[in-house]
Amino acid sequence: MSLDLRKLMILQAIIDDYVMTAMPVGSRTVSKHSGLNLSSATIRNEMFDLKELGLLEQPHTSSGSMPSEKAYRLYVNRLMQKSNLNSDEIEHISKHYSKKINGVEDVVKQTALVLSQMTNYMSMIITPHLNDAELRRIQIIPVTDDKALLVIVSDVGLLRDAIIKVPSEISEHELDRISEMLTNALSGKKLSEISNSYMPDLFKELGERRESLEFINKLGENLKKASKSTKQEVETYGAKNLLSFPEYSDIEVAKNLLDALEQRDMIYALLSNATDLEFSIKIGSEIEDPKLTNCSIVTATYSIGGRPLGSMGVLGPTRMNYSRVLAILSHIGKSLSEILNQMYLDTD
Repeated sequence: MSLDLRKLMILQAIIDDYVMTAMPVGSRTVSKHSGLNLSSATIRNEMFDLKELGLLEQPHTSSGSMPSEKAYRLYVNRLMQKSNLNSDEIEHISKHYSKKINGVEDVVKQTALVLSQMTNYMSMIITPHLNDAELRRIQIIPVTDDKALLVIVSDVGLLRDAIIKVPSEISEHELDRISEMLTNALSGKKLSEISNSYMPDLFKELGERRESLEFINKLGENLKKASKSTKQEVETYGAKNLLSFPEYSDIEVAKNLLDALEQRDMIYALLSNATDLEFSIKIGSEIEDPKLTNCSIVTATYSIGGRPLGSMGVLGPTRMNYSRVLAILSHIGKSLSEILNQMYLDTD
């Protein structure tokens, strides 16, 4: 049995109606609202064929039909039309990022909040994945006689700056030499590889002065702190939004859903696995968690300096407005990338 254009148009009409109402769709509804100019009898026959193809399900013999998981996948792959945000929605997103933001943690929380508000689903985001960032330069800049600014720069920009104590015996020229040695030793290495194992060569170069050795140890501690500060965290918002959807009105279904969403490791795995894809859509059983079989997850990546470093997404019912969700994720992803670029790359 072929899936011709007429069947596809009827299927799209059913999906569009079901996404809006969450009510099984009958042939009469399709005839009235689809604009296909087909009789109810013709639509019924086509709907029967769509059931045979596994694209429609009928919860009760006398009821209308609802899209199957297979139908949503077909819709996403072949039928979905691109959606755009209006000016008010774009302004609403901009206002969230124009608020006073102190660090990456605030940026992530604002992103989770606005994403949940815009979609009315549960939002999820992980902080930038900087462990894979490669060191480019380390510079120790004298500030006073006994203090200096330690600047650590990676291929995604400024990662850390800290004030450190400097022994009075170490001159500005020697600080430049240490900076050069550290840069030569660590440039090109990932933050996850940083350890004190790179320090012995510096000990040899600088001799056996106790003050110098203590200073180098302090440098090593700051380098390790830079690595530890890159640990990814998961931020979620709006889980209670899901309870307003009829799909989760059953107490047992709602309990299973909330139990699943408490598993931060599961959410982290879903998001971290999506960082290589611009957009990812998992529908129902594709999520591979039996407690989320009536859910869909849509994710998008964000980047720093053109390099994908994290992902965010929403979780909602399979009866999701996928086109609108993708439009929202796309715009918020661009906004998030822009503000992170300013934070990490604008080092002047």
